[in-house]
Amino acid sequence: MGAVSLSLLAAGCGGGSSVSDAADSKTVSYWLWDANQLPGYEACATQFAKRNPGLKVDISQIGWDDYWTKLTASMIAGTEPDVFTDHITKFAQFADLKVLAPLDELPATKGIKDSDYQPGLAASWVGKDGHRYGSPKDWDTVAMFYNKKVTDAAGVSADTLNSLAWNPTDGGTFEKTLAHLTIDTKGRRGDEPGFDKHHVATYGLATNDAGGADGQTQWSAFAGSAGWSYTDKKAWGTHYNFDEPAFQSTVEWYFGLAEKGYLAPFKDFSRSNGPDIQLGAGKAAIALHGSWMTKTFYGLKGIEARTALTPIGPSGKRATMLNGLADSLTKRAADKPAAQKWVAYLGSEECQKTVGSFGIVFPATKSGTDAAIAAYKKDGIDMTAFTKPVADGTTFPFPITDYAADVAALMNPAMQDVYANGKPVDSLSVTNRQINVILGQTK
Repeated sequence: MGAVSLSLLAAGCGGGSSVSDAADSKTVSYWLWDANQLPGYEACATQFAKRNPGLKVDISQIGWDDYWTKLTASMIAGTEPDVFTDHITKFAQFADLKVLAPLDELPATKGIKDSDYQPGLAASWVGKDGHRYGSPKDWDTVAMFYNKKVTDAAGVSADTLNSLAWNPTDGGTFEKTLAHLTIDTKGRRGDEPGFDKHHVATYGLATNDAGGADGQTQWSAFAGSAGWSYTDKKAWGTHYNFDEPAFQSTVEWYFGLAEKGYLAPFKDFSRSNGPDIQLGAGKAAIALHGSWMTKTFYGLKGIEARTALTPIGPSGKRATMLNGLADSLTKRAADKPAAQKWVAYLGSEECQKTVGSFGIVFPATKSGTDAAIAAYKKDGIDMTAFTKPVADGTTFPFPITDYAADVAALMNPAMQDVYANGKPVDSLSVTNRQINVILGQTK
């Protein structure tokens, strides 16, 4: 675990801090996983301390792979942080364990309103009991990253990439473009005679695993633009729809791109060979990924990274998942009054604009988002591919249900079996029934 301690006591009126001040200081412990966002929250912690003399924030940054294991263990051991960055896939589990404090019952956070943030973000953090357990932190959408050098060489313009459409029958202009961008080891494109799909030098589309239960950066944009929804409700659904034709035809087509040689095969993906590495190495022309990866893609050496909108689907519209993180307060926080002040400050306009100014993520407030857009623009990065779906209202939420870990445990191998081993897509109907039996259990 990487830990960064911020001893940020503000000076008292008329002079420096005394020994008594230090002894009376109160520390709020805060955990997050993204090292790229750490500087922004360090800056917020400094500002917070200046506005709250006698309070300081101790930030621990823990990588994603270890974050949830350590957090869950700390909940059991009673050593959990006061405040932590929460993810929607974990929210139901923590709410069920009753380890989160309801923010709507606390003086500093009870005033949080859905309208304070980008549409749809705050509502996701309201539990089945009607209480709010997360203060919106940031948001993200999915778009296509591409190497302009590769697309220019293929004669594929930015306008073309931003006007692609797909369907599960013949793949539409999106599949045709992928075919054209795919090149085998003898220099033949995927739409040319003699193309060898078994020996590909550059794939049209990078692989990013099989997507599990949400397919956020894999097939979700396609399933969403086919008019499909994960569950029977936007939040706290009781029935998954992985057995529906719209989903299964989408998945069959999407993974079928690998059979044609246009999508990199499942075996090419690993933690050390993600879509960004594939694009940077010239192994793929396009990679679907989230807005949080923008600086990573644009920082790749030897390529000219650009972004494009996800393709229009059979519904006649584009679609992209809108996901958002939140800050949650643990019920056993050592100093709840201090901790709730920190949560409230994290969601404030001042902190949100500060985080936005670092140009790493889109903060949840509109002013924070505007600050991020300006920061990206200063670095020569156009974020329209990520912001336009929000403005157009073509986003859909991350699925929120009970038993998220169980759903993932069933869907991860089932989707990998379809992608890697060519298992028939209708096998997902069996998995779907198993999932719905679990969701039907009474808690």
